[in-house]
Amino acid sequence: MRNTERYPVKGSNALWQIYKTVPFWKVVKNFIVIQIARYTPYLKMKNWLYRTFLGMEVGEQTAFALMVMMDIMFPERIKVGRNSIVGYNTTILAHEYLIDEYRLGDVVIGDGVMVGANSTILPGVTIGDGAIVSAGTLVHKDVPAGAFVGGNPMQVIYTKEEREKTEGAEL
Repeated sequence: MRNTERYPVKGSNALWQIYKTVPFWKVVKNFIVIQIARYTPYLKMKNWLYRTFLGMEVGEQTAFALMVMMDIMFPERIKVGRNSIVGYNTTILAHEYLIDEYRLGDVVIGDGVMVGANSTILPGVTIGDGAIVSAGTLVHKDVPAGAFVGGNPMQVIYTKEEREKTEGAEL
């Protein structure tokens, strides 16, 4: 199970009640900043925008490709380590609004991680240092350090140890 906090709602669905859970003007500001960052090709500027205006923790030399979509409601719950790559059109969510509840969870992406294009990372997930996430992956649970994962739903393809043996045999 992902590490999320659950908040039940009564009456209409949780998304309909969004502005009871997050201020409207915070969403407007975050939306504008994220849209600017999605389209700018200047990597240092993206990281500066994320750190300065969204409260995200972003490590040095981390690169977010074009069109990466950060969580608009709770981006401050996203932490990305140093020297990591988040691929084109990836979505990172720290919230999920359901019918009877909404859930919040920190997303922690370690150092030296590579996330392939068009992946989706759900709330409450930790991706360990040195892990590789294949393109198009739905990351719905924690990824061990150094593992190679992929698919929908995500599966471990190689553990760190298996990857090291495979890479060693190729040399």
